[in-house]
Amino acid sequence: MFSKGVGLFPTEPVDVMRNYTQVAESLGYDNVWFGDSQNIWRESSVTMGAAAVGTERVVFGTGVTNAVTRHRSLLASTWATLSEYTGGRVALGIGTGDSSLRTMGLKPLKLAELEEAIGELRTLFRGEAVAEADSGVDFHLNYVQKPMDIPIYIAASAPKILEMSGRVADGTIILVGTSPVFIEAALKTIEKGAKASGRTLNDLHLVLWTPTAIGDDPVKARDLARAHVARVCIRPLPAAVDPSLEAAIAKIRDTYDYYHHMDTEASHADLVPDELVDLFALAGTPDECEDRLRDIRDLGIDQVSIVPFVSPGESREPTIRTFAEICSRLD
Repeated sequence: MFSKGVGLFPTEPVDVMRNYTQVAESLGYDNVWFGDSQNIWRESSVTMGAAAVGTERVVFGTGVTNAVTRHRSLLASTWATLSEYTGGRVALGIGTGDSSLRTMGLKPLKLAELEEAIGELRTLFRGEAVAEADSGVDFHLNYVQKPMDIPIYIAASAPKILEMSGRVADGTIILVGTSPVFIEAALKTIEKGAKASGRTLNDLHLVLWTPTAIGDDPVKARDLARAHVARVCIRPLPAAVDPSLEAAIAKIRDTYDYYHHMDTEASHADLVPDELVDLFALAGTPDECEDRLRDIRDLGIDQVSIVPFVSPGESREPTIRTFAEICSRLD
């Protein structure tokens, strides 16, 4: 059986995000992951630091950050500090960069650049020095006196980065939907990378990142998940989508607006048909969502991390509670 995680985009004030975190911890969630996109959401580091106050067990992570808007020295210091404060309850989720970069016209990192950044972060966490890319000057974290164990997770959906995550990461945040076809294809790709570094899937923590809307009205639930599904389905994926859906995906890709990234009211969400929602989200009634979770329970995922979507002005707490109730029935 998988553990529970929740991904929270900081679309609400810090005190609200802190309350969600406390609720999640009280319900037995293992991880709380915070989105990092400075132009459309509140600042993730401030949010995580405040949310950590008073917690005792839950692990804090980013879903996900990048090494462009955040210099490696800043990333390393942020996570070393958060790890120190929480007693090591951290999971650094990183990717090539998405809305945090694209909202400013910047391009994501190449995979080789991401791998280099991860290597430098690990060097800094050991208390050692790395050379600054532009100046060539060595720098280190002056207060790190002994190596810190800070796991690094790579967010991945496309085959090349899935394979890379298996080769170099401590964990993978898998964004390929909820269909067993895509999940199994992703795991095979990650496994290929793991074998290249002398490891197996058991050496990684595998997190399924899942856009989620649960309610008594299945039509409303699917509508709420469409915006996140739009972002999932326009990425390269480890398995082929049915040809009948390719035209819809192409239209979504052409109109995607990064300033409305994951926005339930985004215009590109209207272009997402139900068939894509059912492939790439956990959306519907509690019974429908429980059935989908049964389908994926034994595939080898270590954690299902929901990203709750609700109507503007509504609280995400009921979704967090309902998912926990569903998981308790699956145990």
